Order: sequence, then structure tokens, then C-alpha cells
Amino acid sequence: MKYFFLAYAIIAALVIGLLPMRGEKRAETPLRLFPDMDDQDKLKAQKPDAFFSDGAGGRHPVDGTNPVGFLPEGQSELGGIPEYEFGGGTSYYATGAIEDYYSNGMPDELGLDANNVDAFLRRGEEVYNINCMPCHGKSGDGLGITSSFGVPGIANLTLDNFGQAAYPDGRLFDVISNGKGNMGAYKHNIPIRDRWAVVAYVRALQTARKAPLSDPSIKAAFDAATQNTESSAQ
Repeated sequence: MKYFFLAYAIIAALVIGLLPMRGEKRAETPLRLFPDMDDQDKLKAQKPDAFFSDGAGGRHPVDGTNPVGFLPEGQSELGGIPEYEFGGGTSYYATGAIEDYYSNGMPDELGLDANNVDAFLRRGEEVYNINCMPCHGKSGDGLGITSSFGVPGIANLTLDNFGQAAYPDGRLFDVISNGKGNMGAYKHNIPIRDRWAVVAYVRALQTARKAPLSDPSIKAAFDAATQNTESSAQ
């Protein structure tokens, strides 16, 4: 047994001797088993860079791009969408909450009525299929393409605990905006109006999951999901 501890001590000494201690200054590149992102391919501000023909590291923004919050003077739209639609504000429309409580119903700012509600739901379907379907699946059951790769924690939106009674519209809007768990925030990608359209479409999916296509309650549920109310704060 004593030879085992002796060999162990020698190996440990060799490892410590060959591998430089973290923070030690040496002229040679250290051998690191766990680099921990010490070396990264990145461009530092005001530093030269041989990648570009002019040798300058700092680059001008690509033509036509405008970062949120830095629009040219006098302009108020980003890609044709009013900039405020991407964030800011404390109203129910912007946060999904009324006095720190999540609420149900579509905000009045959407201006929904019998003439535009169908187009609103179709828009919700379009945005859902682009941004949500890869994880949550076509029907919202959480069996999207990412589930095939073992991505954990994908919500099955058809379950009762995600229904309107247990999971208010405002809370669903907030999760879309700010993310939760493994899901990232989409407030920088999806305008506020489109986020509410996704909420309405998810409610339609939940109702359709539980009723046959011929059931007239589906149309009624569509109308209820997109009514202009801000009731039942929870």
C-alpha cells in the first residue's frame, strides 16, 4: 500500500510541475486541460485586425441596419415596425400584467373586432410556426424537432396547467417576452402585437385539441381568446 501512495504522490507532483498554475505568468503558451474560454475568436474595440484588408478592427454597421434604441433622428420604425413594439412601457399591452398580477384577455390596443380577428389568428399561426414550433411542435404538444435531439424541459402547451384558468394570457405573454428555464427571450425578435397573436393562437390550439373540428365551440373559443378584455387578473 505504501508504494501506491508513493506512486500517487509522484504522479501528482509531476502533474503540478508540468501544468502551470492558473494566474502564473510565463513566456510560453501554457498547457491547459480546461481552457475555460481563455482564448476566443473575437474583435476588441479599437484594435487592428489582419482579417480585414484595411487592417482596422472597428467596422461600420452594415448598410440598412439599425440597432433597437439607436434609430436615426426623426425615425420611429425598425424594419417597418414601430420601435416601441419591441419593448418599453408598463401597460398590460407591454407586460401582460396589471398591478403586478397577470391577467386574461387581449389588450384594447390590438383593436380586435369581428373583421380582423381571423387575420390576427392567422398571423399568430405564422409567428408560432417560425419561432415556437421547432420546440413546442405543430400542435403545441412539446414534440417539436428539438425533442428528437434530447432537449429537456419543453413545455406541452396542451396540458391543463397551461390553460387560461391556471396560466393567464399575461403570464404566457411574459414567458414569450422574457423566456423561462431553457427557453430564451423573444422580446427582441417578435414585436408586442405578434406576441399577443401567438398567445391567441396557443389558446386556439388548446381548444382544438379537446374538441372535434365540427364542434361550434371552437369558433366560440377563437372569439373568446381574442376578445378585447383585460379581466380576471391573477
